[in-house]
Amino acid sequence: MHYKIVGDSSCDITKEMENELNIELAPLTLTLKGEEFVDDESLDLNAYLKKIDESDEVPKSACPSIHTYLEKFEGPHDWLFGVTLSSELSGSYNSAVNAMHMFLEKFPEKKAHIFNSKSAASKEVLIALKIDELAKIGKKFEQIVEEVEQYIEQTKTLFVLDKVDTLEKNGRLSKMKATIIRVLNLKLILTTDKDGAIISATQARGSKKALKKLVDEMPKFGTISKDNLVAIAHCNAPERAQYVKELIESMYEFRDVIIVKTRGLSSTYANEGGVIVSF
Repeated sequence: MHYKIVGDSSCDITKEMENELNIELAPLTLTLKGEEFVDDESLDLNAYLKKIDESDEVPKSACPSIHTYLEKFEGPHDWLFGVTLSSELSGSYNSAVNAMHMFLEKFPEKKAHIFNSKSAASKEVLIALKIDELAKIGKKFEQIVEEVEQYIEQTKTLFVLDKVDTLEKNGRLSKMKATIIRVLNLKLILTTDKDGAIISATQARGSKKALKKLVDEMPKFGTISKDNLVAIAHCNAPERAQYVKELIESMYEFRDVIIVKTRGLSSTYANEGGVIVSF
C-alpha cells in the first residue's frame, strides 16, 4: 500500500531520510522583531541563530496552517501519517488534525492518522522512521497506528542546553537562576513529561559532564534495548553529538545510533551547542 508521511519542521530528518521515507515537512514560521523566517531549506540557520543571540527577545513561532498541511497531504498515496510537535508546545498537532478531517472529507476512500509526538526534534525523527519501518514490512494501517502510538509512549527524550538564553528570555527561567547557572557553569538536563511538557531532570557542572550524566542516566528514564534506535539531534555541535554517540555505543546495546542536525524551530530552543537524545 502506498503511504506518505508529513511532519512539521521540528522533525529534524536528514536530506537522505527525506528521500528514503517519502516524507514532506510543513514548515513553522518564526518571527523575531518583525522579521519573518520560514523554517525550511531557505533558512540560513547560522545567520538566524546570530540574530537570536543579538536580540533581547526570542522568536515567536507560528504552526503550519491548515492550508499548508492540506497542500502537503496531497498525493497518490492511500495512507497518510502525520507527525507533529507535542500539543503542549505548539498548535501544530491541532492544525494537522483539522487538515486531516478536511482531507478525508475530500478523499473518503483514503486512511489518515496524525501522531502527537509528545516531544520534538529527534523523537519526531524516530517516529517517522518507525512508521516507515512498519509500513515496509507489510503492517496494516490500523496496526501501524496502534504500534506507533505505543512506541510514542515508550520513547523518551533527554537534552542538554549549553545556553539558557531562550529559557531566560521567554520567562521559563528567572534572571536570578539563569545568572547562577552561568556563574557556576551549570548545564541543565531536561526531559518531557507524559504529556510532552518540558521539565527539568537534573544538572551537572560543565557541558562534558552534563552529556556524560545524560548518557549515564538513560536507563532511569527509558528502555535500553538492542531492538531500539537512538536519535541524537544537535545545534551546530557535531563533536558533542559524536561524543554522546560514542558513549552510548560503549555503554549500551542499541540497534543503531543516528545523528541529525536541528532545523530552525528546534535550534530556537536548543540554542547553539544544544544536544537532544531520543531513545
